[in-house]
Amino acid sequence: MGIIFKQSFRNTLVIYFAFAIGGINTLFLYTRFLEDQYYGLVTFLLSSANLLMPLTAFGIQYTIVKFFSSYESKIEKDKFLSMAMFLPLFIAIPLGFLGTIFYEQIGGFLSKENAIIKDYTFVIYLVAIATAYFEVFYAWSKVQLKSVFGNFIKELYNRIVVMVLLFAVFFELISQEEFIYYLTGAYFIRMLIMMLYAFKLYLPKVSFSLPSNYKEIFRYSAYIILAGSASAILIDIDKVMIPGKKELEFAAYYSVAVFIGSVIEAPGRAMGQILQPLTSKALNEKNYKEVHKLYKKSSINLALVCGLFFLLVNLNINELFKLLPEEYSGGVWIVLMISAAKLYTMFLGSNGAIISNSKYYKILLPYGVTMAIIVGVLNYLMIDWIGINGAALSTLIVILSFNTLKIWYVKAKFSMMPFTTKTVQILGCLLLIFGAFYFVKFPFHPIINIGLKSSLISISYLLLVKRLHISEDINNLIKRYFKF
Repeated sequence: MGIIFKQSFRNTLVIYFAFAIGGINTLFLYTRFLEDQYYGLVTFLLSSANLLMPLTAFGIQYTIVKFFSSYESKIEKDKFLSMAMFLPLFIAIPLGFLGTIFYEQIGGFLSKENAIIKDYTFVIYLVAIATAYFEVFYAWSKVQLKSVFGNFIKELYNRIVVMVLLFAVFFELISQEEFIYYLTGAYFIRMLIMMLYAFKLYLPKVSFSLPSNYKEIFRYSAYIILAGSASAILIDIDKVMIPGKKELEFAAYYSVAVFIGSVIEAPGRAMGQILQPLTSKALNEKNYKEVHKLYKKSSINLALVCGLFFLLVNLNINELFKLLPEEYSGGVWIVLMISAAKLYTMFLGSNGAIISNSKYYKILLPYGVTMAIIVGVLNYLMIDWIGINGAALSTLIVILSFNTLKIWYVKAKFSMMPFTTKTVQILGCLLLIFGAFYFVKFPFHPIINIGLKSSLISISYLLLVKRLHISEDINNLIKRYFKF
């Protein structure tokens, strides 16, 4: 776990710095510098682009991670990467053509409840293209085991751009409408930066010949299109469906709560950058002992780290909402449900990487499609029933159910489980700390209360984890940075 933990720790620092910037944007700048309707519009457009992106990318970002390490000669690697660069165009160009012809119909359908959406429908396609190619070149760098810079650009760049643009709106340098156009352009600049970095790491000789296993590559890409982005689809489909039933403002309110609840998954996103290529390499070499080792250790480390942030978020949530405009403060249950879903996903460790990089990857297509259909149906029913809380409840139900199926599937095919007796210890720590601090309140300003309570929670949790010696990696980190 040395290289994993080292790069994951660096990636985690980058991601949490990015989350800090994103937190300022999401919780304070968006909510004060943009009208709620425009904040909801931005949320809808970006979420719609995220739903379209997997189709546009044709799953190539996952294909690169799976197959690159299997090639031994530079000629075959060059053929493979050349194909990876051009293949998304075979999806993007027809989509753009059809979108141009049927723009009025598409715009009219999306803007039934909120007319403002129609004039910005084209943004969805443009952002999807830019994001798809960014992910392709990011995967390009990950297979060179160089994930930190790409992670920095992916997590931090857009958040800094958003902050600058929001201040530009505040000082009336640009309008709220222009904010959307500038943000769209920023996605293309990000794509170009990632492309140049990927070429710096490995510059292939462009080849129009297909690699010898091109049929297998096409099959894998087709199967992985939806499956590889299933977790993102679950969150973004909520933000896309809410404006179909509620005013755009509710998408903004939901987005704030989801952002807070999603903070806990940052270590998983960081570790995933390096776990994916290493798991793929071990599977290609049929080194199942290493795969199992990565599976268990990633589960323990992610559960421990993400568990701490689950506690910090949910035990401080009422104080945090006191800092926001009142209309945003009704998302306590959304935060709890989304963070619980994310935490359960972290307990799975490298489960997703094992399935998507193994010969059993085909199961992910029916898995992803079924998940998307069920969460769509549940959203349709529950948003009417209990409002935007229903969208979060739908997501929680689907993630709990389908993640459990993924654990069973890996157990059935590989005889591997991520859970050990240490998993029980982690759950015990979380329940103990949550119960001990749930009713603790301080009579100070919310910021002071959050700082004081977070310090007590963190110290108590880290002491307990260190005493139980649940993870050697975590213990070494505690010894290195904390003197207790």
